[in-house]
Amino acid sequence: MQRNMKCLILWTFFNLVLLNAQDNIGIKYFGLSIHPKGEKENAHLMPYKLDKYGYFVLNLGMEFMYEKFFYKDIFSIKFVQALYADCALQLGGFTHIGIRGKIVSYKKNFLYGGIGPTLIYRRNWSRLPNYVNLHRFKGKETDKWQWLFLLYAGEFEYKYFMSEKWSFSVSFVPGYPDLINLACGLNLNLN
Repeated sequence: MQRNMKCLILWTFFNLVLLNAQDNIGIKYFGLSIHPKGEKENAHLMPYKLDKYGYFVLNLGMEFMYEKFFYKDIFSIKFVQALYADCALQLGGFTHIGIRGKIVSYKKNFLYGGIGPTLIYRRNWSRLPNYVNLHRFKGKETDKWQWLFLLYAGEFEYKYFMSEKWSFSVSFVPGYPDLINLACGLNLNLN
């Protein structure tokens, strides 16, 4: 009985969420971290920093996205899962879900903005030599992972539609004053 109920729930979810309305999936190269205040205390741990104090740091990783529009092509719910090598080349990632809205559109150009909770996690930097703990990330020094939960994380995304199905996108995630991330990639409209 429980198995049949699970199958029914999955079938209903698939039909309601995946087959109806406008949906998008996307993949982005997660590429540049900007630290507006710099990272003077820990810049020595960042092999791909572009300046002495870690204002700009290259990251290597990917973001995977699913977006479900619930009101025309104006409002949506977006889920993002990212895995990457963080600024110290340690495994890191984030999980985000948020509500988004279209801010402006002109011909094939669209700007969206969104807000929602985000969980950021990374391998614990406490085991790295000369790491200075600035107490932003949670977790004990002996924990394998550090994490940071943002109740209201934002995102701005620019999309250029190359066709009805494909768009190029650049996302800007402001975590001011500590961190700003940039990523770029492709989205596929599933309709």
